[in-house]
Amino acid sequence: MAGKPVLHYVNARGRMECVRWLLAAAGVEFEEKFIETPEAWEKIKNDGSLVFQQIPMVEIDGMKLVQTRAILNYIATKYNLYGKDMKERALIDMYTEGIIDLSEMISQLVLCPPDQKDAKIALIKDKTKNCYLPVFEKVLKSHGQDYLVGNRLTRADIHLLELLLYIEELDSSLLSSFPLLKALKTRISNLPTVKKFLQPGSQRKPPTDEKFIQEARKIFKF
Repeated sequence: MAGKPVLHYVNARGRMECVRWLLAAAGVEFEEKFIETPEAWEKIKNDGSLVFQQIPMVEIDGMKLVQTRAILNYIATKYNLYGKDMKERALIDMYTEGIIDLSEMISQLVLCPPDQKDAKIALIKDKTKNCYLPVFEKVLKSHGQDYLVGNRLTRADIHLLELLLYIEELDSSLLSSFPLLKALKTRISNLPTVKKFLQPGSQRKPPTDEKFIQEARKIFKF
């Protein structure tokens, strides 16, 4: 019997958080090995584990997978969260790429210089309300189903829930005009595996703050 997946990353959201979400939603227990010192970073870089000298890295099924999208694709396929055919997978990929685009814009706010932050937040709010959320609201309205693709849970729904929670952290009023997305958020949040992940004490990470950024600069020397 294969052991639990092992996630190698820092103790923060970053590019690993969507992997944590996907595993948790699939009901898969996982372990984490945090990189917390420059020495630990040098060790994992030099031991041959990182194909491109980058994290995240996930040990799963005898492999050491890197590159976030490759990791997510494997997990989604393994746990039947990637649609039933090529057409569904294409839609899932399309929606997921849009979700990632906006998620990365939000996650990078912590790196924004103070004198540019207000303008950046205003831009993100505008794109959230007028570009990204209308797309997903329209998809749900067009087919009248509970999930984005194929009327069953896929990785796209899980990634979207993660994004909606980030949007609420930024400004909860942004969701007020999107009743179908609010309903999807509630529906998926109440799935047993997801509900467990949302409880205090889970492996879900809090928002990244300036203190962590300073710690990361010391670890990765940037």
